[in-house]
Amino acid sequence: MVTLLAGSLLGIVALVGLLGWFLWRESVVAEEERLRALAQRLGEHTEGAIIDARSFLQRLNESSAPRCQSDHLQAMQAVTFSRPWVRAVGYWQAAERLCGTGFAEGAALRPPQASRIYDNGVIAWWPSESTQVGGRPLFLMRFGNHDIAMDPQLLLNAGLLEEQRAGLWVEGLLMASTPENAELPPLSDLPPGLRVDRARGQLTARFSLGTLFPIDVVAVQPLSQFYERYLPTLIAAGLLALLLVALWVLLILHVSRRHLSLAGELRNAIDRREILVQYQPIIDLHSGNCVGAEALVRWCREDGELVSPDIFVPMAEEGGFITDLTLAVLERVLEETRELIAGQDGFSINLNLSPQDLETDRLFNALQAGLQAHHLPARAIKLELTERALLDTDITRRRLVQLRQQGHPLAIDDFGTGYSSLSYLQSFELDILKIDKAFVDTIDTPAVTSAVIEHVVDMARSLGLDMVAEGVESRQQMEWLRGRGVHFAQGFYFSKPLGIRELEDFLRHRP
Repeated sequence: MVTLLAGSLLGIVALVGLLGWFLWRESVVAEEERLRALAQRLGEHTEGAIIDARSFLQRLNESSAPRCQSDHLQAMQAVTFSRPWVRAVGYWQAAERLCGTGFAEGAALRPPQASRIYDNGVIAWWPSESTQVGGRPLFLMRFGNHDIAMDPQLLLNAGLLEEQRAGLWVEGLLMASTPENAELPPLSDLPPGLRVDRARGQLTARFSLGTLFPIDVVAVQPLSQFYERYLPTLIAAGLLALLLVALWVLLILHVSRRHLSLAGELRNAIDRREILVQYQPIIDLHSGNCVGAEALVRWCREDGELVSPDIFVPMAEEGGFITDLTLAVLERVLEETRELIAGQDGFSINLNLSPQDLETDRLFNALQAGLQAHHLPARAIKLELTERALLDTDITRRRLVQLRQQGHPLAIDDFGTGYSSLSYLQSFELDILKIDKAFVDTIDTPAVTSAVIEHVVDMARSLGLDMVAEGVESRQQMEWLRGRGVHFAQGFYFSKPLGIRELEDFLRHRP
């Protein structure tokens, strides 16, 4: 009996040990894949920026505008505003930089010997003291008689690189790092892939991308952070291995049943008109008046559980009934706010749309019928679309033109998160640009992305778009935005999302 118990115990220990080893190996593989995906995104983003730069320079060289005159300077300025990381554009004759736009006008950039000279005529200077403007080392690229200066730090997405050091190499030369001036091992000392260096207590990963340019991305993080991410899972999985095997099937069945149940409940809630709406006020930063509100969908289950929109909106999109949800929100908005809209001159409600809403005539017809039934003008309902919804298709363009001709102002929401370019936005007839909260949060902070919001504001101004800043939470942010010409804002600094009665009270105390 003792022998049997001992054998069983040894078998369990062996099983737990084997599972622990397997999960450790899988954790290392998962971390490598996570970093590889990050490297791929950064590499493709960097390559795209370099390709874009050469294309811009080609077009400037082919332009017939008189050099350093108004039309020529405007063309260079348009390139400067086309991407957040572009800092300056200049014109050369021989070795003399005659004029430019951006942070390095005129002859401010005169670096010495180039870092690279390519057979196709491109000349490049890697970031160094000789390419600094305003204390920022820039990557300078010249083709023909024009150059373009880019801030390589803005090519790195600091949010993706949280809690780790990282560097970006192009053709074996360091382009940028995060944090700036981070101490990184020489590229030649690092083998490809992920390496656990217990002697130095760190995890190092190098990934080389065989794209148009030889690009390497290196990430370094302390082993303690890696352990913090995976070790609790490994320990818990090892101790509960046998129990997890028995519960796994039950858990999968439970989760699947709950997901299907939630989707069914959501459909029923839409059919029974139980979808709720809260309204976040939009404030005119100059007058202080409330000029409108964004309609935010809410769903409370019968048991009182409030389900997050981050859960049920994707569920509706996956289930193919997101337009039913949008129309339910529209119906409630028109019923609840018709008197507000009629009694407040210029007051409007912003309605969020999904890409699927533009695939049929249902939204257009519902808007037309609802506004007519409630005797409201089309301008009272502004339509918000994310960059994801602005797919360059004939159907999308036709729907947007149709909605705009009907009189609905169109806004692009969460702008800046999808790398939309100036030329791409110009191809759509839009009225409003909403600045994403992620960029508002960087105002007056040392974050790498803090300069992006200024480019977003400049881009919106160049397109003639009204601007609404989202997620304003402090007076400092509000004053900064107002000083940069941003006219409207919303966020908890002004008000949390409100029910319709709360919104009416809000308007009575703050017109």
